[in-house]
Amino acid sequence: MASEAPPFWWEKPGWAARALAPVAWVYGRIAGRRMDRARRWAAPVPVLCVGNFTVGGAGKTPTAIAIARAARARGLKPGFLSRGYGGSLDVTTLVDPHHHRALEVGDEPLLLARAAPTVISRKRIEGAQRLVAEGVDLIIMDDGFQSARLVFDYALLVIDSRRGIGNGRLVPAGPVRAPLGHQLRHASALLKIGRETTADPVIRTAARAGRAVFVADIVHEDDGSLQGRRVLAFAGIADPEKFYRTVRETGAEIVTTRNFPDHHHLEADEIAALLDDADAGGLLLVTTAKDRVRLDATQGAGHGAGHGIGHQADRTGELAREVRVIDVEIAFDDPSAPDKMIAAALSAARHRLLRRSGS
Repeated sequence: MASEAPPFWWEKPGWAARALAPVAWVYGRIAGRRMDRARRWAAPVPVLCVGNFTVGGAGKTPTAIAIARAARARGLKPGFLSRGYGGSLDVTTLVDPHHHRALEVGDEPLLLARAAPTVISRKRIEGAQRLVAEGVDLIIMDDGFQSARLVFDYALLVIDSRRGIGNGRLVPAGPVRAPLGHQLRHASALLKIGRETTADPVIRTAARAGRAVFVADIVHEDDGSLQGRRVLAFAGIADPEKFYRTVRETGAEIVTTRNFPDHHHLEADEIAALLDDADAGGLLLVTTAKDRVRLDATQGAGHGAGHGIGHQADRTGELAREVRVIDVEIAFDDPSAPDKMIAAALSAARHRLLRRSGS
């Protein structure tokens, strides 16, 4: 969805945002009521939700993975609950990263499944029940903050310091998913990613409302081998510019970029163009982990048009072998931040379960 986000969402409100204001008002009323209504099911284990204010990427997935790693270090068995956006499966499924492909379960769940047990489900209650059956003792929701049917014990909203909340308008006039007041009322804390100031007004509002505020950066894993390399960088994510900034931080020289929609599975002609353009210019292909995992979905699937199945598989395999992935992770200013989040979720769950038992 974020890939189709119109550019005006991230600009000062203009005629398009004003024209859509009546529809956005109706959307906001519905979204606000949905957030405020009672949640249906309380899990027997703590639930920690990682969400964001807006449509579009803010860094939820690497944040969720960092929290899962901290949970494992505490001796917990965390598990991820995802809707599985971009996948074709419409049944509750435990993701197997060695068997499933992004076309089936979505790209982000495959990345999450490398870090902890991951269940995708259109019905999050069923997904949570499956995780509990798998022995998980901490559920980490990847998104679902605005529409959760689960009681969550801690809700962390991630916000990008450069993009903030865009033009501040509600969908479809802007990228905001629900009225800010409703969202802050249900949030436990905010995580600001990056050092720019666009998000600061929202951060100050949250702080005045008594919400904890954490700060982090997205850092790349780099062995120095990209220093001075001329590259063709491509990305099918909500904010490609964020990735290109990361590429430049490695010391690489970006000669060409290719932007694709978020969660986009490359077609045969797109794969051929990437390979041929890189070869013609003597460029190294670089991309994100999320884009790379989608290449595995295409091999042997005959995805795309205008080429035979065998040829498509060969060229996809060639791209998968040639492309260099730049992995990123979250670096918190306060290294104990994930521990604090988990401790707060565990405490809230403990009190919730005690009240439920009547103790």
